[in-house]
Amino acid sequence: MNTSQDRLQFAVEIAQEAGNLTLRYFRTGNLSTELKVDATPVTQADREAELLLRERIAATFPEDEILGEEFPVRPGTSGYRWILDPLDGTKSFIRGVPLYGTLIGVEHDGEFEIGVIYIPATGECVYAARGYGAWYTDAKGNREPARVSDCGDLSQALLLTTDIAHFRQIGRPEVWTQLASRVALTRTWGDCYGYLLVATGRAEIMIDPIVSLWDAAALVPILEEAGGHLTDWQGKRRLDSGSIVATNHHLFSAVVQITSGSGGHAG
Repeated sequence: MNTSQDRLQFAVEIAQEAGNLTLRYFRTGNLSTELKVDATPVTQADREAELLLRERIAATFPEDEILGEEFPVRPGTSGYRWILDPLDGTKSFIRGVPLYGTLIGVEHDGEFEIGVIYIPATGECVYAARGYGAWYTDAKGNREPARVSDCGDLSQALLLTTDIAHFRQIGRPEVWTQLASRVALTRTWGDCYGYLLVATGRAEIMIDPIVSLWDAAALVPILEEAGGHLTDWQGKRRLDSGSIVATNHHLFSAVVQITSGSGGHAG
C-alpha cells in the first residue's frame, strides 16, 4: 500500500470509521463543549475522531506526515501529508443538525492528490484521487460518478454558504449581496456538505469567506475530478488566502469576477 489509490481506499475507510464514531455523541445530550483560543467550539467527538484517524494513519503509513485541526503536526518523510478535519461543522453538530462531516485530504509533494467528504448522519460520501475521478456513494452503498452540474446561467444557479455573517467579518459583504442578487436560490447548507452538493451537481456555487487548510484540502481533488473548480476568491488554486469558492466549470469566470471584485456589478 504505497500509491495514491491505496491511500484513497484507506482514506474512505477511516473517514467512515471516524465519522461513525461522532454519531455516538450526535443528539445524545451527552456532549461536553469547550471554546478554543480562536473562540470556535470543540467537543470530545472532534478529538476522539481525530485521534482515531491519526492512530490508523500512523499504523498503516508510518512515514507520512499528519496535520490535523485538534492536535500538533506529526512529521513525516515520505512526501505525503494527511490533512484532517475530523468534524467539519462542529456548530451544526452541537445543535443536532446532520449537515456536518469528516474531511480527509492527502497532499503529495505539494499537490492535493486525494479528498474524502463523509457525512455520517446521512451516510453520504464523495471521494476522489487525482486522475481516478470523483465518486459518490449513498447510505445504501450505491456508487456513481460525482459530477458538477451543467448549469451555465447564474440566474438558474443555487448558491450556498456556511454563514452570511462571515462576509461582514472580513469586510466583503458585497460579495454575498451581488452573488445572491443574481442567482435563482440561496441556502446556508454549509460547511463540507455544501461542497458535496456542488461536486454532485445539486448546487452550483459554494462559498466561504473564512476557512483553514484542513477545511479545504480535501475539496480540491474532489471538485476538480468532478469537473468543477475549488479556488481562492481570485480564482487561483491556493488555499492560504483564507477564503474559497467552489463552482461548476461554466459559472467559474462569472463567479470569480464577483469574488475578486473585478466586474462584479456587470449584468
